[in-house]
Amino acid sequence: MKRFLTILITMLCAAGALAQGPPPHAPVESVTVSGNGRASLTPDRFTFSVGVQTVAPTVDDAVAENNRRVQNVIAALKRAGAADKDIQTTNFNIYPQQEYGEGRLPRILGYQVNNSVTVRSTKIGDAGRLLGIAIAAGVNTSSGLNFEVSDPSRGREQGLKAAFDDAKAKASLLAQAAGRTLGRALLISEGTQPYNPPQPMMRAMAMEAKASQDVPVEAGTQELAFAITVTFELR
Repeated sequence: MKRFLTILITMLCAAGALAQGPPPHAPVESVTVSGNGRASLTPDRFTFSVGVQTVAPTVDDAVAENNRRVQNVIAALKRAGAADKDIQTTNFNIYPQQEYGEGRLPRILGYQVNNSVTVRSTKIGDAGRLLGIAIAAGVNTSSGLNFEVSDPSRGREQGLKAAFDDAKAKASLLAQAAGRTLGRALLISEGTQPYNPPQPMMRAMAMEAKASQDVPVEAGTQELAFAITVTFELR
């Protein structure tokens, strides 16, 4: 009986030790920092919007004149090599031209018609030539020229590596200031990528040109931004 009680007590002690588990480890000391990186890429696509604005005493006359000039612009762009898929109508408006006087209702003097087309292409070298052709064909308004990077992932590796290097440099500086050394990266998360707007490259454009002249433009480079957050071990 005594032997049975001894065995039972031993088993209960062992079970209690197992239930308690191993002693908890000391928490890992760490530092969390953010890092930013950038990648410069050469644009491989451009877009520009040009339009025709006409004014006439009647809606029919304003629309007819506008249609004729816009058709000339589109035809000229296609002859110059722009494909159907590269040309898109993006705006069409009719506005009454009104005269206001004190004490009386506005009087309609005529009508203004605006029609805009947007041209997109991956042939960067054609940007200035197509702009010049559009001007010569009759456009008299423009909302600008943008050069873009069609696939931002081309700069992801470069940008994320630069962001990590930035974060590690910050963490090393903080660890040194605290009298510690930097250990391994424990956690890495990618932050929200800031918006990288297309770069407008055209400053001004002379309207009502009489002959086709290439508009001088430069594609330059587009800078993409990347952000990460890293937690490093402190030793």
